[in-house]
Amino acid sequence: MLRRSRLIGALVAVFAFLLGAPAPASALAPDDRCAVRAPGASAAAERAVAAACEQVAAGVWYTWGGGHGPKPGPTYGQVDPTDPASEHDPERLGFDCSGLVRHAYAEATGSDILNSPASGQYYTHRAAERFTAAQGLAPLVPGDLLVWGKSWDLHHIAIYLGEGKMVEARQSGTKLMVSDVRLGGDYYGAVRVDTGPVTGHVFRTWGSGVWTKAEPSTRAARVYAFPGPTTIRVQCQKHAEKVTSDGYTNDAWSYLPDYKAWMTNIYIQGPAWLNGVPTCTF
Repeated sequence: MLRRSRLIGALVAVFAFLLGAPAPASALAPDDRCAVRAPGASAAAERAVAAACEQVAAGVWYTWGGGHGPKPGPTYGQVDPTDPASEHDPERLGFDCSGLVRHAYAEATGSDILNSPASGQYYTHRAAERFTAAQGLAPLVPGDLLVWGKSWDLHHIAIYLGEGKMVEARQSGTKLMVSDVRLGGDYYGAVRVDTGPVTGHVFRTWGSGVWTKAEPSTRAARVYAFPGPTTIRVQCQKHAEKVTSDGYTNDAWSYLPDYKAWMTNIYIQGPAWLNGVPTCTF
């Protein structure tokens, strides 16, 4: 069907040329063009799309771990022990999925605001709005970030272009590309990035592998583990289960709205009861 539609489009362009009339844009524009393809995006989001598309036009490679150097930008990758196709990644200058997103928004804003893996980029404290898989593509605008995986392991991220298309660094052995959005499988949802000033009560965690919880209890379901020190937004705090860990004991827990989860205050930098943060009423 796609091949047939392209053939028809080509014939329309030929007849238009012979008749001296301009061909319709739909007949001339390739279906995989990398560009802002729908209205509604902020100027910063449009700049992020443009920055990612520049890398596509340049023929940049996917490379595992690429784009996570001291500064945003392409880097040589690493061998992924789970993917034989990555054997040449250390020789290729490029991006992995989150490295491309990091670069695009750094170019768009002039600041390294998404310096983290895919999970951290989705859970960013700069989120303007989040969308579930059930909402589909209807509420999305170009520049929104789509993610795949589970709440505690979001393994892939891409930038929405509009018209059901996205730009992504997909996998070893391929170059950066424009793809159809894959809504099936483990598609998790999307996030819209707020590039303006950060609002709310902002703190930073310490430690690594520290889990957030569905409730303020060590027995509650796990939501997400911070791989290392991370900037977080705290909505409120409350006294709940007493926790002893790493030489500290505390019964204070903070609610993190970006994760819809709780975290013991032991692992939040600051006093045991955070200054200026209200008590939760729920």
